[in-house]
Amino acid sequence: MSSDIHIRKTGRAGRITLTRPEPLNALTYDMCLKIEAALDSWVDDDDVALVIIDAQGAKAFCAGGDIAEMYRTASAGDFDYGRKFWADEYRINAKIFNFPKPYVAFMQGFNMGGGVGVSCHGSHRVVCASSKISMPECGIGLVPDVGGSLLLARAPGRLGEYLATTGTRMGPGDAIYAEFADYYLPEDQWPGLIATLENTGDYRAIDAAAQPVPDSPLKALQPEIDTLFSGETIGDIVRSLIHQADDFSMRTLKTLHRQSPLSLACAVELIHRVRGPDSIQTALELEYRFTYRSAEHADFIEGIRAAIVDRDNAPNWLHPNIEAVSSSAMSAMLMPLGQYCLKM
Repeated sequence: MSSDIHIRKTGRAGRITLTRPEPLNALTYDMCLKIEAALDSWVDDDDVALVIIDAQGAKAFCAGGDIAEMYRTASAGDFDYGRKFWADEYRINAKIFNFPKPYVAFMQGFNMGGGVGVSCHGSHRVVCASSKISMPECGIGLVPDVGGSLLLARAPGRLGEYLATTGTRMGPGDAIYAEFADYYLPEDQWPGLIATLENTGDYRAIDAAAQPVPDSPLKALQPEIDTLFSGETIGDIVRSLIHQADDFSMRTLKTLHRQSPLSLACAVELIHRVRGPDSIQTALELEYRFTYRSAEHADFIEGIRAAIVDRDNAPNWLHPNIEAVSSSAMSAMLMPLGQYCLKM
């Protein structure tokens, strides 16, 4: 057993448990590959009726990808490590999305970025009172990835654009309303449900155990979000917020001004492009165009420096503000990669 992840078969269930609670179960490259190997071994295993993924620790299911090595290599001018990490991770996200057996995720505490990729593409997603799900990549010079652009594109109305650009954390009611989760169940009842799933292999036990969904603050904000975030570009959205000039708009503008302008522009464009095809393949291929270029031509290195390495929260973005991001700059990040395109 790896000290970072525990993979085994228990009864009728294939079990994956993230076991590094101190760094909030951040996903390493090795953990991703072990998840893929387990799924490959279980897909045709008649003894495995369903897959369960959970995590140790009260604070987080998974706070995202472990980007320390990615930052170290990219800062030294080696971009190949990050590109390979993302390509392999995205392949695993697609396997989870397309997995032919029930894939049950139990998501307590923080679940962000890469954690969303190994949980929210599952068929049965369970949250509790502590759950806080978000896609905060624009704050570190990336865009919502790991197939997150598809989840955001599928959210009601224009919630996807709002969640992508602001990185807003969704509690359990919001996560279910935005279609990042399916079921609410207090965390102290999870062990009993997991034991039942292991013993029976019957996913219908989740429906039987689920409790009423908590209220969703996002649902109440939906009409306002739909109006303000309906523009074709991030510039349109900012102008709508400035024109509205109420408390919600001003708070939202303040949040947007902390993010990478280039990431914001590309995130909105990504969601718009993904919404039509509604395809995990399309989403991951488009996301990879950005992440492939992110360290060399965008704000990824600076975003990680400001947020995680130096923690000064004073990034020097490539573009000083949203208005300075040209359509050509955005297009350059999302152009096809030719021979370097994502191969699934």
